[in-house]
Amino acid sequence: MRFALALLLSLYGVASEIYFQEKFDADWAKRWVPSSAKSDLGKFEHSAGKFYGDAEQDKGIQTSQDAKFYAISAKAEKTLNNKDQTLVIQFSIKHEQNIDCGGGYLKLLPSLDLSKFDGDSKYNIMFGPDICGHTKKVHFIFNYKGQNLLWKKEPACESDTLTHVYTAIIKPDNTYEMLIDNVKKESGKLEDDWDFLKPRTIPDPKEKKPADWVDEADMLDPEDTKPADWDAEPETVVDPEATQPEDWDEEEDGTWEAPTIPNPKFKGEWKQKRIPNPKYVGPWKAKEIPNPDFVADDQLYAFEDFSAVGIDIWQVKSGTVFDNIIVTNSVEEAKAFYDATTGLTKDGEKKMHDAQEAATRAKEEEERKAREAEDKATGGDEEDDEDEDDDEKSNDEL
Repeated sequence: MRFALALLLSLYGVASEIYFQEKFDADWAKRWVPSSAKSDLGKFEHSAGKFYGDAEQDKGIQTSQDAKFYAISAKAEKTLNNKDQTLVIQFSIKHEQNIDCGGGYLKLLPSLDLSKFDGDSKYNIMFGPDICGHTKKVHFIFNYKGQNLLWKKEPACESDTLTHVYTAIIKPDNTYEMLIDNVKKESGKLEDDWDFLKPRTIPDPKEKKPADWVDEADMLDPEDTKPADWDAEPETVVDPEATQPEDWDEEEDGTWEAPTIPNPKFKGEWKQKRIPNPKYVGPWKAKEIPNPDFVADDQLYAFEDFSAVGIDIWQVKSGTVFDNIIVTNSVEEAKAFYDATTGLTKDGEKKMHDAQEAATRAKEEEERKAREAEDKATGGDEEDDEDEDDDEKSNDEL
């Protein structure tokens, strides 16, 4: 299959190539470099987590300490320049701790000292889920001319505790796709969905709104006048049903005054009605002209130096498992990698997860019933004690 795929791609002038691939086998620590940029960074452990489809194949690296920053990275198998090539970034992630606040994204890095990698290090692309409170979205950030450009879209990420696979596909025609579990969730043009470039056109700064331009859609009705009797009724009136209390003493209480109530005939403040403005032209806008600051760039997708993959995150509650990372120029390679990894074990993981959940619910129900039985028994003993006290009191009286 690999040969057929490579042959097919070679016919189109592009050879299928994998620049980075990581399944976190027993030798993973020989390839990954924990950052020493800070002394209190969290530690990753080699684990498949609490539930999995295959105890060995599903092992990844798992965050292990709460309320920590994490930073770790690994060199690519070969430096990648993706000019004229598709770039695919894919990885799996499992928030088995039911994460409340923390990141779950990868960074594609240029050449750097991996031991010093941290949140301030330059990166080319950052991609993956981010969850904190009500925020549950996929980050997709490009570094362009020194600026980190945020994605204008904010698609929802998965927020359950199972493994999910995130895929970013960046094409040499400056379009992209974003997949979750091999299902396309977003797509579009780089120029449209990130602020790579200045606007192609701008409002003509020399153009001014004409003095006689009317942009008010409605107006006060000049024929509508306030009725002469509009203010004839006061806002409140004396309550006609109120009577002086029988025990009212004018010498002590003063002169009695009936309370007031809202006047049902009071009309309130008069407002002149509005009518459509017959002179309304519409909103005025200056005409668009070519932006002199716009500079076209057909290489938005391209980076000259991808040298490493890094994980740089903060997590309040630890337990996230990163696994099955691939960076390639082939969508088909990424799909085949998914099929050979998460695709093989996801059903088994779900089965184990559901069994654990069912066992937990059964245990909680058993404990609830035990508490109820204990409370009932304790309540019965208290009633017996009260009956004995009543009998003793009766005998004493006799």
